[in-house]
Amino acid sequence: MTDIAIRVENLSKRYRIGAREKRADTLRETLGNLAASPFDYLRRTLRGPSEEEIIWALKDVSFEVKQGEVVGIIGRNGAGKTTLLKILSRITEPTEGYAEINGRVGSLLEVGTGFHPELTGRENIYLNGAILGMKKAEIDRKFDEIVAFAEIEKFMDTPVKRYSSGMYVRLAFAVAAHLEPEILLVDEVLAVGDAAFQKKCLGKMGDVAREGRTVLFVSHNMRAIRQLCERAILLNEGMICANGRSDEVVRQYLEEIPQAETLSDIPTLIRQLPPDPAFRLDSIVLLQNGQPVEGYVLSGQPLEVVIRYEVLKKTTGLRVFFDLVDNEETLLFRSFHDEDRDGIPTVEPGHYVSRAVIPADFLAPMNYELRVLATVYNVRMCIPYPGIRIPLNVEATGRANRAYVGEPIRGKLAPVIPWVTLPAQELK
Repeated sequence: MTDIAIRVENLSKRYRIGAREKRADTLRETLGNLAASPFDYLRRTLRGPSEEEIIWALKDVSFEVKQGEVVGIIGRNGAGKTTLLKILSRITEPTEGYAEINGRVGSLLEVGTGFHPELTGRENIYLNGAILGMKKAEIDRKFDEIVAFAEIEKFMDTPVKRYSSGMYVRLAFAVAAHLEPEILLVDEVLAVGDAAFQKKCLGKMGDVAREGRTVLFVSHNMRAIRQLCERAILLNEGMICANGRSDEVVRQYLEEIPQAETLSDIPTLIRQLPPDPAFRLDSIVLLQNGQPVEGYVLSGQPLEVVIRYEVLKKTTGLRVFFDLVDNEETLLFRSFHDEDRDGIPTVEPGHYVSRAVIPADFLAPMNYELRVLATVYNVRMCIPYPGIRIPLNVEATGRANRAYVGEPIRGKLAPVIPWVTLPAQELK
């Protein structure tokens, strides 16, 4: 028996993105055009799309995935990641090439994949199991485990058309991961879940991998790719440009993403952002001592991050935040503009300024990267991951500087934490 779970050979997918001429809407118009100029009509009809009307979502993609291997698929928006998974899931057909799948496939490509909106959550579990070729007894054995994982027991007998996107994702992932597919295909749909649920899903995918099943995982979460995947494939404009160890491929991917080499590059990166229907980023400014940062950040002074943006329409769940990462892609911390609020707020249209302050003597003298992002909770990323990437080169000053004189660096963050030391007899 072959040890290859997925074999892809010269796979290509072409889409026609538009037509230059409007098609006739009625039989009368069609017959009229044919009678008026038969040769011109036939030439237009038979010529096929021009190069300007064609986009190759995938072009000559070839790779193999062994049984039990966990492979990450990464790349920027529009690179062809989702198209690849749709072909492997038999949702769409390739234009050229072929793919061989050896095993039962479970896929989670978008919210509610494979669900019938009129059926209840309970009925959809059995429907998905039947599609995977499972017997009712097998589904019964897994049913309680699926419900417990999804955490929506009260709504199991409610039609899924009434589910929120978060409830959809919980149930869809639980079904896809627990009904024992031999091959699991997971797209970035997990990004709409909350942080606790994402962590739970990543843990489950780790369990699936340890059980010897094959996982193809599309994600913009580079830390998850490094943790879960031994190998990664980088797509760019529909073609493979890297295929190897996940840490090496992730490093190449991040090097290709535009980054502000200096703070003066930030406006250019903001202008290059794709439009969002509800959010528009205006500016990002870093201040120390009331003045714009130039060149490097002083560890002994507070660092003020000022983000100006416009909300274009009333939006529930808009979150503006930033990540601080080191040069090894470790997320040191994430800070949201609404961390001190309860619930999920609704934001009215208008211009806003969000301000955050990283305290003095907190950053170590090393290089960081600040990544500014925005999302509509449980719906979409308004600023595509990894966001606006801003380098922070920190120079040691103040109390942090004295702490490091003559010593090696003691950590990736350097907060000055108050200590109290007293003679033992004074302690009660």
